[in-house]
Amino acid sequence: MRVLFPALAVVVGLIILASLGAALGLDAIFGVLVPYAAFVTFVFGFIYRIVKWAQVPVPFRIPSTCGQHKSFPWLKNRSRIDNPSSWPGVVVRMFLEIFCFRSLFRNTKAEIHYTPFSADPPKVVYGSAKWLWLAGLAFHWSFLLIVVRHYRFFTEPIPWLVQFLESLDGFMQFGVPALYMTDGLILAAVTYLFIRRVVVPQLRYISLPADYFPLFLIFGIVVSGMLMRYITRIDVVGVKELAMGWVTLHPTVPDGIGIMFYIHLLLVSVLLAYFPFSKLMHAGGVFLSPTRNLANNNRVKRHINPWNYPVKVHTYEEYEDEFRDLMKEAGIPVEKE
Repeated sequence: MRVLFPALAVVVGLIILASLGAALGLDAIFGVLVPYAAFVTFVFGFIYRIVKWAQVPVPFRIPSTCGQHKSFPWLKNRSRIDNPSSWPGVVVRMFLEIFCFRSLFRNTKAEIHYTPFSADPPKVVYGSAKWLWLAGLAFHWSFLLIVVRHYRFFTEPIPWLVQFLESLDGFMQFGVPALYMTDGLILAAVTYLFIRRVVVPQLRYISLPADYFPLFLIFGIVVSGMLMRYITRIDVVGVKELAMGWVTLHPTVPDGIGIMFYIHLLLVSVLLAYFPFSKLMHAGGVFLSPTRNLANNNRVKRHINPWNYPVKVHTYEEYEDEFRDLMKEAGIPVEKE
């Protein structure tokens, strides 16, 4: 709990800060300056991390693979996706990894089971971890659809794809406004990921404030967004005007948008600025992971380490010429007399 409460305190502090800023009339700071600063930090931070990763040399083929590799012609059961030997297989593998979390789907959990009142030694039991895969899939896809839905605030007219996704997301309409499925899914997924990190002893032991902070931050963003949509209504026309002002670089802050909007906006801005410097950056790093984006063709093609430079070696013949007399005195056999 000593690592959980600092992260929670920071998010609560941000909420209080946004509330005080809106109450004191600091709309220009929280409505213009903070979002612009967060966006610039996100763009340059993202580019910086990608460039730094791209500059790291990968002299060896180190793909993490499983299944039979393409080796001998009589072995027909090779894994073209798990163990790709060509770039088309790598493309398919990366596609399934990015959009379906295939490696997480194949993941298993290991637990030590003890038999009560028994002298039998404990056993390691392997089980399925499909709930984690399902929660991760629901979280990421819901997050993506929510981001795309918000694109309607930055364009005029609204693209047809955004309208289609909105109608598809809210087809189970129970009232006005329509209830989006992604809102419930992302809330349930974040709650599950948090409970899993708190309940599972192994995860709780290795968790740091940096692991809890994004969860609390995203939870605050989701809850504040749902409150704005379903409970405390805000001036949507004013929000659209503010968002269009950001895009056109002529920002104006309309009056009466509401405190809840500034809370939501500050949390989103902090997440945006924090993103490139956190573990969330795996969204961009997965494309540069040599364990995923390399073909396992070591048996087909010889790979030369580009770091290999000419090295002066001391051959055995030279060694024997240098110490032949001493070797003979010591009774060590030599090749040349």
